[in-house]
Order: sequence, then structure tokens, then C-alpha cells
Amino acid sequence: MFRDPASESAIDQAAKRLERAVALLEQRLGEMKRRDAADTGGLFDQDRARLAADLDQARARQHELESAGAEASAALGRAIVEIREALEGEGSEPEDEPALPFGDEAVDDDEGASPPWSESRED
Repeated sequence: MFRDPASESAIDQAAKRLERAVALLEQRLGEMKRRDAADTGGLFDQDRARLAADLDQARARQHELESAGAEASAALGRAIVEIREALEGEGSEPEDEPALPFGDEAVDDDEGASPPWSESRED
């Protein structure tokens, strides 16, 4: 059963045109989607490569800093030993009086007491 195109109603003709337009639109969208996917994949690859290079540089810098820190720590340890040896070589404090660090003074328990150098002695 064949229909004559002239006998088709205007609605049928509009529906066919719409179907062809939708099919063409789907085809173009599919092409655009494939093209975008290819472009986006390339961008992700570029980003991944750039991030990998940045990570490698950061790790190299980390190793450099760790080495510098270890060297500084070793040098500081050697300096501490040398300073201790030099201080021990200057002579030791008398053993009956413990040495007070610089700035520390013996404090009397009496709050109102004056310092020993300001007291006048009467003998």
C-alpha cells in the first residue's frame, strides 16, 4: 500500500521533516561528543603529565631539604661537642659549691630581707 506524497496530510509531512531533523541533530551531536571526548582526553593527559612533572620536582626538592637538614644537624652536633670540650678544658668549678647558671641567684625565703651586700654588720 503506497501513498501518494500529494495525498499525505500536512501533519504527516511535518512529522517526517521533524524525524529527519532529529536524526540529523543526533548525528551531529554524536560527532561533537566524540570530538570533545578526544580533545578532553588530550587535556587530561596534558594535566596528568604536568602534575607528574611537578610531583617529581617536589620530591627532588624534598630530598635536597632532607639532606641539608641532616648535614646541618650533624654540624650542630659537632659544634656542641666542641663547645662542651672547650668548656671542660677551661677548668671546673669547686665541687663543694654547685655552679649556678648565669643570672640565677640564691634567694632567701624571707620576703622582706634585704640583699646580703646591703646589710651592715655590727661586730
